[in-house]
Amino acid sequence: MTPDGVLGWIVAVLLVLLAAAILIPYLRGSFRRKISYSMQNVPRADEPNFFLAIAGFSSSLPTQAHPTGFFVEADEIYAARLEAIQSAQRTIHFETFYMTPGRRADDFAIALGDRAQAGVAVQLVVDHHGSSSMPKKYWKSLEAAGVEVHFFSPFTWRAPLDYNTRTHRKLLLIDSKVALIGGAGVSDEWDGKSDTGGTAPWRDFEVRYEGAILSTLEGVFMENWTTVGGTADLSLQVFQPCPPEGQTAFVTMGTFSPENSALHILFQTSIQAARQRLWISSPYLVPDKYTRKVLIEASKAGVDVRILTMGVRNDKAYVYYTARELYGDLLEAGVKIYEYAPNMLHAKVVLVDDSWVSHGSTNMDERSFFLNDEMNVSVSDRT
Repeated sequence: MTPDGVLGWIVAVLLVLLAAAILIPYLRGSFRRKISYSMQNVPRADEPNFFLAIAGFSSSLPTQAHPTGFFVEADEIYAARLEAIQSAQRTIHFETFYMTPGRRADDFAIALGDRAQAGVAVQLVVDHHGSSSMPKKYWKSLEAAGVEVHFFSPFTWRAPLDYNTRTHRKLLLIDSKVALIGGAGVSDEWDGKSDTGGTAPWRDFEVRYEGAILSTLEGVFMENWTTVGGTADLSLQVFQPCPPEGQTAFVTMGTFSPENSALHILFQTSIQAARQRLWISSPYLVPDKYTRKVLIEASKAGVDVRILTMGVRNDKAYVYYTARELYGDLLEAGVKIYEYAPNMLHAKVVLVDDSWVSHGSTNMDERSFFLNDEMNVSVSDRT
């Protein structure tokens, strides 16, 4: 082949790669117009119309909840999960994004298998991509013990780009009576055993709930359980009536929606409701321009805006450096940004003044807002 021919092939390959680099984001909707949620007269978090406004506006499910436990970092979180699993008498429903081989996954399998063999109905929704490192024999051993396992969004040639949508929820429900909600996967990485450069446990937390919220959370689980091929049990044993007592709460779900996002609305409204304090923890801090705008406005209005995010010890360096490029305007406006030093920061929470907190699986980035299946619980509880 002549030099001109070789050059022609190189140019053609480069043009194909360039076209793919543009076409793939285009097909994913990356260039779609983003919605700005314009609001006025946003109430304080302690005003009676705040709950009604934010729940309706964000398409959230209102309920009541009893927070009965708060667990920080790996040892506490996994101990609370195992204790809850071992107490199950009738059902265990679990949905998660991330699992890797190791001690934590093995302990989890032993506990689930034990309850399944005791006659408990154990049902798992596991994200296909997030659990891709798990060996097939792991799932076969669970199924042999009687555990039902379904994978969320496996790759299919019928809709290859759908593989980009994931379930990022972390939801453990026991006997429709106890729920554990947090951000941790099932992995030894949370113990500090990872390539982040730190040995301390990852910073995360989990909250245990009881009360009327369980019926709402069971509905959230059943949504994806049926999506992956499971059969929903809508019996009175699963959806148990509870007296309307406990803390005011609501559940906000996120699903793939390129234009509208309930969680985007939840975050923006919560930010604008703050009058004294807005403390946020988010590992992947890549807020869109509208979220940055309301953060800046809150800080300039005198709100104590602090953001805790991941530092140099993290599991996604490219996200970390992308996030740092967005610090400038926030810092200039008085927003205080803290990078967690010991190891990976993975907790996801928004604390508004002294009366409102929202937590769950949602990061402050567009993937969580528009692509993933996510879930946050928001509760009015000063403690």
